[in-house]
Amino acid sequence: MVTIKDVAKVTGVSPSTVSRVIADNPRISPDTKKKVRKAMKELGYHPNVNARNLVAKSTKAIGVVMPSSADKALQNPFFPEVLRGIGSITHQMQYSMTLSSGETEDENFAEVERMVYGSYVDGIILLYSRVNDRIMSFLREKRFPFVIVGKPHEHINEITHVDNDNFTAGKEITAHLINEGHERIAFIGGSRDLFVTRDREAGYENALLEANLAVRKDYLIHTEFLKSGGREAVAKLLSLEVRPTGIVVSDDLMSLGVLSTLEELGLQVPRDISLVSFNNVYLSEMTSPALTTVDIQIYQLGAQSAKALIEKTKSKDEPEKRIIIPHQIIYRDSVGSI
Repeated sequence: MVTIKDVAKVTGVSPSTVSRVIADNPRISPDTKKKVRKAMKELGYHPNVNARNLVAKSTKAIGVVMPSSADKALQNPFFPEVLRGIGSITHQMQYSMTLSSGETEDENFAEVERMVYGSYVDGIILLYSRVNDRIMSFLREKRFPFVIVGKPHEHINEITHVDNDNFTAGKEITAHLINEGHERIAFIGGSRDLFVTRDREAGYENALLEANLAVRKDYLIHTEFLKSGGREAVAKLLSLEVRPTGIVVSDDLMSLGVLSTLEELGLQVPRDISLVSFNNVYLSEMTSPALTTVDIQIYQLGAQSAKALIEKTKSKDEPEKRIIIPHQIIYRDSVGSI
C-alpha cells in the first residue's frame, strides 16, 4: 500500500508537507502542490479519509433516510431524482452519502441509531415527514444535525426543512379542473400520516369550497404511493353511483395505476374522465395521454436540503430555516372540458 512517506520520497519533500498538500494548506506553494498531487496520482495514493476525519472531527458524510421500506420507495421516480439532487451537492463538497435501506420503521430506526452513535455521518436528511416520527424525535433529543424534505408536524420553526407550498399547489391544480367545468372531482392521496398528502388534500378541499362545490367523503381515497395503490382507488371510485368526472391524484406514480386501470375498464382519459397529478416525474410525459401535473422541482428539493444540512454540520450557530421550492403546473393532455 502506498503511504505518505512514499509520496514524500518521490517528490523530495517532507511527509508533513505531503500532509499539508492533502489538507490544501494555503502556506504550501502552488508548484509544490502540483508536484505532490501529480506524484500521488502516479503512485495511486489515496488519503486515509478516516484518519483525517478523526482529526477534523468530521466524517464528510451525510445520512439519507427513506420512508420505511426502501424497496417500495425506490420504485417511485421521486426518490432517485431527489437523491440525484442531494448527490450533486455532496459530490461538489466532496462528501459521501449513506442511504438507509431498512425494510421497516424499526430497521430504519436502528440504522439511524448506528449512524449517530457510531459517528458515521455528520448529519441526516429525512426524505419524508410524518406524524409522531420516532426518528425525528430521536434526532431532536440527541441534538444531531438533520433536515427534513417536507414539513415537520410540530416544532415547525425549530427544524430546518425544504418543502413546496403543497396547499397552494393542491388548490391550483384542483382549480384547473373546476375552470374546465368539472364539479364532481375526487382526490386520491397517499397515507394521511404524511404531511404532503394532508397539505395537497387541504388545498383540493379549499378549491372546491371556494367554488361552492361539495366536498364528498366518498370521493376521498387514501392508498399507497404506488402504481397498485392507484388501481385500488379507481375501482372504489367507479363503483360509486355518481362517478367523478375529474380526479386529483397526489403522486404521478399512482396516476400510472389510475390510467392503466381506467384503460382496462374501457374508459378514456380525458374523454371520459380527466386526471391531474403531482411531482412531474419523467414518466408523466411518457404516458398516454401525457399527464397534466404539478412540477415540484424534485432535484432542487434534494440539492437545497443537502446544502442546508452541510451548513448546519459546519456551524452549530446556523439558524433553522424554512426553504420553499417554487412549483408550477405543467399543462399536458389528461384534462378535458365539460
